Amino acid sequence: MPDTEPRLHLMAEDEADLAVISAAVQDALTRVRDLAFDARARRFTAVMDRFRWEQASEAPPFERIRSVLAIDSVLTVRSRRLRMEEPEAIAAVLSVAFTPDPEPPGGAIRLVLAGGGEIELAVECVDAALADIGQPWRTPRRPDHLMDDA
Repeated sequence: MPDTEPRLHLMAEDEADLAVISAAVQDALTRVRDLAFDARARRFTAVMDRFRWEQASEAPPFERIRSVLAIDSVLTVRSRRLRMEEPEAIAAVLSVAFTPDPEPPGGAIRLVLAGGGEIELAVECVDAALADIGQPWRTPRRPDHLMDDA
């Protein structure tokens, strides 16, 4: 039986493109062990369980799918409030944003995580891709941002 399940494959070359990827990965879950920086290749990757907002209705069932976010042209990586020594620690992605340097095309890409965590990538330019891999699976819960305001 052929695999006909729709999957996202997005590329970003500027701030507007990255905003689309940010919307797609909002509420994705990742483990610290699934975050990697290859300094030689200048590539940062995050394997995550992405909530499929593009498929979500108001009522269950909802879906998640395994996805890979790859960011190229990375010069350095810094993290804040992320327990790198605990490989099984889970982080929830809130957003991915680009702040340009005074002299483009370089700048910083920031992955903002729930709980105040952040990963900052100094980049030569915006060069990112998001690809779904594997099969989606059902989840009974839809992320609820109203709880963050309480």
